[in-house]
Amino acid sequence: MKYIIVGLGNFGASLSQKLTAQGNEVIGIDTRMEKVNLYKEKISHTIQMNATDEFTVSGLPLEDTDVVIIAIGEDQGANIMTTALFKNMQVKRLISRAINPLHQKVLEAIGVDEIVHPEEETAERWAKKLCINNVVDSFELNEHFSIIEANVPQEYIGQTIREIGFRKAYNLLVLTIMKKEEVKSLLGKSRTEVNIQGIATPDQQLEETDILVLYGSNKDLQNFLKQKRNEK
Repeated sequence: MKYIIVGLGNFGASLSQKLTAQGNEVIGIDTRMEKVNLYKEKISHTIQMNATDEFTVSGLPLEDTDVVIIAIGEDQGANIMTTALFKNMQVKRLISRAINPLHQKVLEAIGVDEIVHPEEETAERWAKKLCINNVVDSFELNEHFSIIEANVPQEYIGQTIREIGFRKAYNLLVLTIMKKEEVKSLLGKSRTEVNIQGIATPDQQLEETDILVLYGSNKDLQNFLKQKRNEK
């Protein structure tokens, strides 16, 4: 996949390097030449530019880019201006970094697709979410094993955990199932809640909106998810 990451601070630089190492094409952008030079051998492409300038941004390969991530953290004004500019350019998927609750509300008003909180979420976690198909979230236990939340593959809807045979076929353990449910507030507004179902049992039947919580080696998890992607 192709990514543009604006802001090569700790989070942006780490995410850029991880995505590059996983075989993606990444354009890392920063206003500071020292950052551009520091990472030019570790990121696919690095560019020094002012991402708040519409003319300069319009020269980027936006139509060919799958995801744009605004990782600017030091300057909230520059973050908001850059986010608004890329949103106006109608990029395919826009993710931006929030520094505080008010900043998040502004980004939500702009209409970004997702919001990053680097103080709570690691670059490793986001690299998994961005690179592996169907992953909702992930938690890395160590460099070899992870727990991930993944959407139910289309062909497994209506089947039980026993019928699918996660352990035998994929060497994975289903820890639990999370179910999405629509609930109404006292004012009549609908919202989606995710409820954990407890320890998974072999005869639990999977529904379309379920989220699987899977445990296994990173290799087995990636093989399972890649196989499901290739079968589509």
